[in-house]
Amino acid sequence: MENKLKTLVGRINKELKELNLPQKPANLYEPINYIVGLGGKRVRPMLALLAYKLYKPDVENIIAPVLALEVFHNFTLVHDDIMDQAPLRRGQPTVHAKWDSNIGILSGDVMLVKAYELLAQAPKDKLPVLLSKFNACATEVCEGQQKDMDFESRPSVSTQEYLEMIRQKTAVLLGFSLEMGAILAGAPKNECDLLYQVGVNLGLAFQLQDDLLDLYGGEAFGKQVGGDVINKKKTILITKALEETDEKETLINLYNTSIEEQPDKVALVTSAFDKLKLAQEVKQLIASYEKKGNENVNSLKSTFSKSTITSFINALKERTT
Repeated sequence: MENKLKTLVGRINKELKELNLPQKPANLYEPINYIVGLGGKRVRPMLALLAYKLYKPDVENIIAPVLALEVFHNFTLVHDDIMDQAPLRRGQPTVHAKWDSNIGILSGDVMLVKAYELLAQAPKDKLPVLLSKFNACATEVCEGQQKDMDFESRPSVSTQEYLEMIRQKTAVLLGFSLEMGAILAGAPKNECDLLYQVGVNLGLAFQLQDDLLDLYGGEAFGKQVGGDVINKKKTILITKALEETDEKETLINLYNTSIEEQPDKVALVTSAFDKLKLAQEVKQLIASYEKKGNENVNSLKSTFSKSTITSFINALKERTT
């Protein structure tokens, strides 16, 4: 099973290396090759391929449109990193840190164009519905990102507001990835809908785990430790902390203090979270979303084995806090 997954990831990486981008202007195209070449698990195209393989065995004619998911995802990372002023991505300098923000913005724009170019290579009978759903998904991703930025200037955000924001910013793209694979395979609508829900639940679990890893994952995770706290970003940890603490105003003031004003801010916030045992609570919430996702997978009536897609989803859980 693991070999099958490695083969698919290898195929995705091979195709990404052969996108045939122009060489000039170098400052436009080199950053694209750089960010795509940083690797990753290729979660979104993998989910699409695995969903497709639930109904049809040969993925050869859908590789190009599936790559659109990875190119689009990396486009969002380039722009998100600029907005967050993040110094690291996957343990390496972000595009704007290695070049500059203007180059990052323009290279990201080209990546979005390339994503549409790849999506347009889908079978013609599937393209209208895929284009409509991709546009809706991309719009939600942008709405989620805007909410994320808006939250930074608010003193507090409810857990429900936060969960809706990450549903849009992160989870809907995973949902669409699985749905896309099923649509390309000609699966029944109810199966496509179920797979979308699998991805949304997986995405919620994935982002909540990301929140934990930002603070508790260490530098080995490939990001600045406590970056969310430093940037005053609302995460599941701070939303739950403010709902459960007896010292709400004190914690709000601390969280909204700059790192220059309070150099030990990350340590102080971490201590406050630890007293409330929030890491354990968030892990339970993650498990609940994973359970919903697994239940949705088990409800599928696919005639092919579901074990490969389950194995891949389980492998995503190997990131530990």
